[in-house]
Parts: sequence; structure tokens; C-alpha cells
Amino acid sequence: MAGVASVSSPEAVVQRQLDAYNRKDLDAWLATYAPDAEQFMLHGERLAQGHEALRERMRMRFAEPDLHALLLSRTVMGSFVIDLEEVTRNFPEGKGRMEMLCIYEVAQGHIVKASFAMGEPVTG
Repeated sequence: MAGVASVSSPEAVVQRQLDAYNRKDLDAWLATYAPDAEQFMLHGERLAQGHEALRERMRMRFAEPDLHALLLSRTVMGSFVIDLEEVTRNFPEGKGRMEMLCIYEVAQGHIVKASFAMGEPVTG
């Protein structure tokens, strides 16, 4: 069926990840990542590798009461999904928003690598 992504397509996997993020469902979010998946700052440091490190990294984030990611645009090219999001967070300075560029690589129905570029937070 043209235009319908299979449940294991890169786009469908990344959408399940975004949906779980917005529900703050840590187990469902982790289920979209491969057991040895890695997260990076774009062109920089590794933020986490493996489910335990990913779980620890996101546990505090999911505790933020206003956490929400709004998808602004999505590009899919083969196994890569590039999302531009506006993320609402609870920063030390207060509730705010920031743009995030998220680049996901998906293999065998799981995110294997994710890289992020973050815009400047705007609070108030």
C-alpha cells in the first residue's frame, strides 16, 4: 500500500519513539532503541550507550512536568530519519522551549544511533 509505513520502517520506529517520549513512557521509549544504541551531540561527545545509560539519561528528563516535543518537520532518507522539533522543557531558569535537530539511524526495527543539535533555550 503506497504511503503507509510498515511498523518496522525507520519512520514508524522514530514516530513510536516520539510518541513514547511525549507520554513519558520510559519502557516504550527504550523499546525503540537497540540494546547497544548510542546517542551523541551532533559532531561531538557520546551522551549514552546501551539501555541502562539511556534509561538513566532520560529518567530525570521524563520527570519534568512540562516535557513535550512538537514535530516541526521530518525527512526520511533510507534508514535515516531527521526530525526538527520544538521541545518544551523545565530548565533551571524556568519553563522554556528550544529547537532540536534529531538525526536517527534505524536498523532492523530499532534506533541504533541518534545525534542531536540543540538550539538556544528560550524561557519565560
